Amino acid sequence: MKDENKLVITIGRQFGSGGCEVGTKLAQELGLDFYDKNILRMNSDESGIEESFYYLADEKTGNKLLYKIIKSLTPEKSAPSFGSDLISADNLFRFQSEVIRKLAESENCIIIGRCGNYVLQDQLDDVVRIFVYADTVTRVRRVMDVDKVDEEEALRRMKKIDKERTEYHKYFTGRNWMDMENYDLPINASRIDYDQMIKLIKDYLKLRGMID
Repeated sequence: MKDENKLVITIGRQFGSGGCEVGTKLAQELGLDFYDKNILRMNSDESGIEESFYYLADEKTGNKLLYKIIKSLTPEKSAPSFGSDLISADNLFRFQSEVIRKLAESENCIIIGRCGNYVLQDQLDDVVRIFVYADTVTRVRRVMDVDKVDEEEALRRMKKIDKERTEYHKYFTGRNWMDMENYDLPINASRIDYDQMIKLIKDYLKLRGMID
């Protein structure tokens, strides 16, 4: 990677698409810090709130009724509160968004999910927003392989988690999670493996002049 360039990659991913696995391997190859579940510990350290609360709210929506009433509400835009709503989903998201912005400002890294593409929308010169998706057959097969479950359970998990991520993104950003206008590089992982996905991403980064 070129020393003078800042590089932050956000990866949105359908469950079972391989986006997280690709992010892990890409971070190793490019020498970038990698943030997925480990960001929850940082959220806890930043806010003083027990880490378990962040796990309970991780990539899940807040008050859906409130969202329906105030569709323009975007909780991350205001400062975190230390008041009565301290552990509300909205407030936890605000703390998390602060952590994500600080990471993007201070280091080169890869951030998985958690509306990173939206939270960092004011830093797009340094941010590459990737979305990894795949057809149902491919994703079910990968979930069966990674989670060691049968086809029925793999499909159930896939539908449940994709629904949660869709609602989460809609609630906190007001945008459609699957709208490719929200990303710089959408990748259909149906017919390529992890190494090929990494090559595709690196080729894109080279075109952008972000790596050699």
